Amino acid sequence: MTVSRTVCLGFLTVIAIGTILLMMPFSTSDGTWNDPIVALFTSTSAVCVTGLSVVDPGTYFSFWGQLFMTLLVQIGGLGYMTSTTFLILLIGRKFDLRQKVAIQQALDRPGMSGSAQVIRSIIATTLIFEITGIFLLIPAFIPKYGWNEGLWLAIFHSINAWNNAGFSLFKDNLIGYQSSLLVVFTITMLIIFGGIGYQVILEMYFWLRDRILKKNHHQIFSLDFKVATSTTIILLVIGTIAFFCIEIRNPETFGYLNLRGQILVAWFQSVTPRTAGFNTIDISKMTTAGLFITIALMFIGASPGGTGGGMKTTTLRVLTSCTKTILQGKEEVLLYDRKIAITLILKAVGVLVGSVATVILATIIISLTDPTLDFIQILFEVVSAFATVGLSTGITASISTAAKLILIVIMYIGRVGVLLLMSAVLGDPRPTRIHYPEENLLVG
Repeated sequence: MTVSRTVCLGFLTVIAIGTILLMMPFSTSDGTWNDPIVALFTSTSAVCVTGLSVVDPGTYFSFWGQLFMTLLVQIGGLGYMTSTTFLILLIGRKFDLRQKVAIQQALDRPGMSGSAQVIRSIIATTLIFEITGIFLLIPAFIPKYGWNEGLWLAIFHSINAWNNAGFSLFKDNLIGYQSSLLVVFTITMLIIFGGIGYQVILEMYFWLRDRILKKNHHQIFSLDFKVATSTTIILLVIGTIAFFCIEIRNPETFGYLNLRGQILVAWFQSVTPRTAGFNTIDISKMTTAGLFITIALMFIGASPGGTGGGMKTTTLRVLTSCTKTILQGKEEVLLYDRKIAITLILKAVGVLVGSVATVILATIIISLTDPTLDFIQILFEVVSAFATVGLSTGITASISTAAKLILIVIMYIGRVGVLLLMSAVLGDPRPTRIHYPEENLLVG
């Protein structure tokens, strides 16, 4: 079995197990059997680290149901191959050749050596950030909810934030903490670092270590690091400014807040579409312009190697660099004085076309199944599901069963990736030695 099929079937297996667990009477707060559609939707949303929900997790599910959701989010955030590899390391088994190849391709590594060390580093990084988030959130929750409930709220929200999922145990998500600097800072930092990629975090760690130890050698950052960090910073700044300027006169989102609160909300709203579904304002009350900006940020998503979804920041930079190259009349696509290979350009185009086609098709189908919904609401919901964000204008619970099943499929496609899913269905691409004659074509 190919790696692509292993990953796709692995996610399906985890979703199926999660569905069964969430259907059990001990997973619901009223002790009855759960609706299969609700269980399937919630399990898919958790494994795909989306955060869309057709019920209120804080009141609908019992502690065990919430615990199962948290475990599914953790597995989904780490990825199927990373999670299974960690279990293999935990029980002391050694990798065979097939497992080494699978890990290499799943983590996009140049070689098979050192895979175990990389997995350990990923797990260690995850635990460090999540535990730090828990300790930072404890002072915000325990004074109001007590030790037991406050600690569980800190654990649940820290894990969901790091894995870029948007489940919250509060009915209004995080609107009640929109002016809390501690909660906003903690949640947004977990979202950013969780979505920026493990390689970027490790390079940042080595750079800080060298500065602290005052080592003389100069560290050269990888192209992945430069592109991921610079694109993330640019999008966060632009998003914050755009939301502040557009929504500041909206009395139902920003208008009733003071300047400090408006800045915090604008910052949070710029971070959360990248791709975590927490919200500190009522999304349904946003202006149409604000919704479109959110859709654009959701579609772009996080960076490769992280816990977020979307088209990815690197794909955006490759495509914008291609446009810049054409406008300048050049023939080579450059990023930070490095030439981008034609295979990466073709992959970026494939990701864009596949993503747009998936969103358009899903939007059309849901428009047919639920004709009473507004177009902007449907598009917002579909992009949120595909980019594994979890933000919603509030229609998730009220849409038809057919629409819910479509969103389940879209969340799954968004998590495993369009190209990976096509590779699993059609088989791994094989290089050809046949070359055809070149001919010009009118474009644009």
